[in-house]
This record gives sequence, structure tokens and C-alpha cells, in this order.
Amino acid sequence: MTVVVAVHSFRGGTGKSNTTANIAAILAARGARVAVVDADVQSPGIHTLFGFDQALDNTLDDYLWGSIAIADAVHEVTAQIVPPPKSGGRLYLVPASMRAVDIARILRDGYDVVRLTEGFRDLSALLDLDYLFIDTHPGLNEETMLSMTISDVLLLLLRPDEQDFQGTAVTVDIARRLSVPNLLLVLNKVPDVIDVDDLRAQMDTAYATRTAAFLPLSTQVAINASAGLFSLTSPDDAWSQGVQHVADSLEEFRAG
Repeated sequence: MTVVVAVHSFRGGTGKSNTTANIAAILAARGARVAVVDADVQSPGIHTLFGFDQALDNTLDDYLWGSIAIADAVHEVTAQIVPPPKSGGRLYLVPASMRAVDIARILRDGYDVVRLTEGFRDLSALLDLDYLFIDTHPGLNEETMLSMTISDVLLLLLRPDEQDFQGTAVTVDIARRLSVPNLLLVLNKVPDVIDVDDLRAQMDTAYATRTAAFLPLSTQVAINASAGLFSLTSPDDAWSQGVQHVADSLEEFRAG
């Protein structure tokens, strides 16, 4: 069974794509078969964490417009996992196009969201996935709500910021109305001067759902600047250990 994980944030700048890539890589390193789809076709970027530049061919955009099959949009990135993953571990990426003409076309014409859903389903079967991560576009629109609807787990990232808190409350309410089976929160970029126990109590009261990790505001992650998978190269860093806890939570959902 494939666990579909939609990773979302109400606002940009939460570190959503970086966190998604690192969680996916950790699970693959542990021996799982994992794919990541960059469904943020309006402002893609997760491909940089897997070593690609912007000159990408065979993207999600090509599939959405009927130019290629979903299988042809898959790029294996297992080689980015160092040291190599446990037996059976595989990591795949379906990137979105960085070409200005393609982004402009998406913004102007949109795309068939039903075809996107079909692509998710076909990927799960084609690659025999344990986990499928959908890196969504921030905010709320038809595509992101569709991703929520088909997900087994909605992973919501936010920062300790009042705008993020309010927007996440709206997102949690909508997710419950859509009957999303499992909700997980991740609070990212938490300054070390903040009392995490007090923050956890506030989160529990505000959202009545589980917070999987409080990820610190990390200078080292900022210096890394999306140049690679920080949690694998620096596994003992506090930020990396927090991401590992999120991976643990997702393994619990799959086992349960």
C-alpha cells in the first residue's frame, strides 16, 4: 500500500520543499520506495535539492499537457542518497518545469486536475511505492485541495508567526471538512529563545492535532541553501534529527 503524503503550507517561505525532500530521502535511505512530485507547478524548485539545474526535460508539465506518459516524467535520484540506502530503498522525482514559457502557460491556461490525480495513482502502481510525496503550491486552490482529498496524511508546515498560525487554522479546518484521515504539523524555523514546551501547548490548543517536530531556525540549513540533502550530510544536527522524527511518524502511519 502506498501512503500518499501531501506536504502543504498556507504561506510561502516555510521551508516546505526543503523539508519534503529531506523526509523523502530519509525514508528511502531506510529502505523504502519513495517518489516526490513537484506539484507546485507555478513556482517549482524542489529539483535543486536533488542536484538538477533548471534545464529540465520530461517534467510534470509535459505529462499534464499530454505530451508524455507519467512514467517518462520520472527521474531516479537514488544516487543522491549518501551513504547508499538499505536494500530496496529507491528515490524518484517528478519535477515541474522551470522554463518561463511553461510557467506562463500554467498561469494562463491551468491544467487538467483529473489528469494530475490519475498520474498520482499510476505512479504508485508503476513504481510500487511505499510513499508518494506531493509538494503542493502554498495557499488554497483547487489543486491543493485535490491533493489534500486524495492524501492519507496531510503534513502542514508553518513558522512561529501569527500569519502562519491563522492560515494554518483555516487549512486544518478545511482538511477536516474534506475528511483527510491524518494530520501532522511541523513547526519550522523556531528560534532557540522560544520556549518549545509553551509553544507545544499553544499548538495543541489551537489545532487539536499532533505536532511531529519543532525544527530549529538553523544557520547551517540556511548556509546549505538548498544545495543538497542536509539531513543526510549532517544527520546529527538538531534540524536533521527533527526531520528524522517526522519520518518516524510517517512510518508509524504506514505500519498502522
